[in-house]
Amino acid sequence: MGKLVAIILSAIFVMCCGSQVMSDAIDHRYKAGDLVPLYANKVGPFSNPSETYCYFNLPFCSPDYVKEKKETLGEVLNGDCLVNAPYKLEFRIDKDFQVACRKNLTREEVIQFRTAIKRDYYFQMYYDDLPIWGFLGKIDRLGTAVPNDRFFLLMHLHFDIFFNKDRVIEVSVRMDHTHVVDLTEDRELHVEFIYNVNWKETKISFEKRMEKYLQSSFLPHHLYIHRSAIMNSCITVLILTGCFVTFYMRVLKKDFMEHTYNEVLTDDQDEKGWKYILGDVFQYPNHRSLIAAVLGSGTQLFILTILIMILGLVGVFYPYNRGNLLMALVFIYAITSGIAGYSSTTFYHQLEGTNWVRNLLFAGCLFSGPLLFTFCVLQTVAISYKANAALPFGTILVLVLLLTFVAFPLLVLGGILGKNSQTEFQAPCHTTKCPRDIPPLPWYRGVLPQMALAGILPFAVVYTELYYIFASVWGHRIYTIYSILFVVFIVLLIATALVTVALTYFQLAAEDHQWWWRFWAGHGWASTVGRGSLDNRPYIGMAMKKVCLKLCFGLNGARLDAFNWSFLCGGSTGLYIFGYCFYYYYARTGMHGFLQTSFFFGYMACICYGFFLMLGTVGFIASLLFVRHIYGSIKCD
Repeated sequence: MGKLVAIILSAIFVMCCGSQVMSDAIDHRYKAGDLVPLYANKVGPFSNPSETYCYFNLPFCSPDYVKEKKETLGEVLNGDCLVNAPYKLEFRIDKDFQVACRKNLTREEVIQFRTAIKRDYYFQMYYDDLPIWGFLGKIDRLGTAVPNDRFFLLMHLHFDIFFNKDRVIEVSVRMDHTHVVDLTEDRELHVEFIYNVNWKETKISFEKRMEKYLQSSFLPHHLYIHRSAIMNSCITVLILTGCFVTFYMRVLKKDFMEHTYNEVLTDDQDEKGWKYILGDVFQYPNHRSLIAAVLGSGTQLFILTILIMILGLVGVFYPYNRGNLLMALVFIYAITSGIAGYSSTTFYHQLEGTNWVRNLLFAGCLFSGPLLFTFCVLQTVAISYKANAALPFGTILVLVLLLTFVAFPLLVLGGILGKNSQTEFQAPCHTTKCPRDIPPLPWYRGVLPQMALAGILPFAVVYTELYYIFASVWGHRIYTIYSILFVVFIVLLIATALVTVALTYFQLAAEDHQWWWRFWAGHGWASTVGRGSLDNRPYIGMAMKKVCLKLCFGLNGARLDAFNWSFLCGGSTGLYIFGYCFYYYYARTGMHGFLQTSFFFGYMACICYGFFLMLGTVGFIASLLFVRHIYGSIKCD
């Protein structure tokens, strides 16, 4: 295991060292008259961040020679399409009414520009690695009816650039709303693209030039909301922790004292609650390969999240170059595949499983399988729209090679190390051969009510922060306050663990020993063949579920394991987050169109599924430690 960790950390270090954004002018130092690189990136509807197209997809006048910038993997994943712009901005050279180009627009090109203006298109450029945004045109509303609207293309750009000695510090662009051309009618037009350049000196140092963008993303009142949300979350968790400690001291301690080591029971019925099922709680669950794969995949995603936050805290992610984040996600996920293999096969070996190869395949495909399927579907949608989100064949080939020659070998290596580990499952109590029947439980102790109850508090902890994260991922802001995000994540983990442990105790107190898995069988609630059924209520759709589990996981037997109780309670927060996606999409944004809708809900479904696996693993491990502790504290014959 030590060698595996060393390999993973070394690979992450190399990746971080090479992930910084580099300009064409590597040192960002220029002399008067030097041509500073200006790249036109993309255009698209402002409300649809995933629907972007190359800048020259619109009929702008292009330079004599269009040169594409060599892009990193992260920039390609981010949908960037950097080419040299038709505007020449030499260092410290002012220009007034400089003509970039003249062009005759055909009727089709006029319609194309008008459609873009109607959809509120914006453009993005990079000047010395500093982002620039602007809108293509404006709409004059002359009446309530749409035919009365007039569409104007903005032709005059004002570049305001600040410098400190030999470095560019800040750049912005203003659109001249008086120099426009009317595109309302379908006719040929002669247009003239003009720009001004105004250089100003500033005392801001080069190291602080990105602070402007950080301040524009989070205003002072936003930071106040962040701090207030964190304080409320921490207070909530402290109250929850206090309640748990009080419960432990008053209830569990009392139970421990009643169950003394010298007490000999003459009748099992003298014991009640969680002590009555002493010999049943540590029986190995059915389909151990599936539960081990789930825990292995969840552990990998947990380590991935921690490493991403650490990289954000140390400043690896260059502001307004989200390609670094995407590239880090891809590489770290591939590198941490060994953790998934090791965790899965280790736990599978502890449960005395034999088919460790199938378990390893489960662990490798449990998250990546749905993710790759979603990617293929969305790739097809992006290709049909000819959008930048459609990755080129070369990039797809790189990703396939990365999974084939990095992720899969590390997964196998971790699996071999886990298989050869000598750890055993340490159950503090003896295990009976014939488990007891579970008494009838009220409806509110069912799977769905308990899941709904378990996810409320952890979701409330992260609710406020979710808006800012979504505004960064699905908007035009940049999230840079990783310290706050890290604190919220830790609070989320604590809340998830405490809530899951509490619900697990209530389940055991009701003499329900199926805290590993919740079994849904065709004829009622039971765990294995031969165990009595508590009722004869049919489960609608059981045949379909049996077919799905057979196809996906190869599960056999008259009884089918369907849900992990403690895992579902911990992972239910992911379902709450997915529900929040609908609120955010329809109430907080103006996103529209099939492409944007499919990208938003497709990838958010994968992200929420990842949270489900990760937080479910946290909840399961917390419940496992808790159950071991309470049953290890009483007499075990």
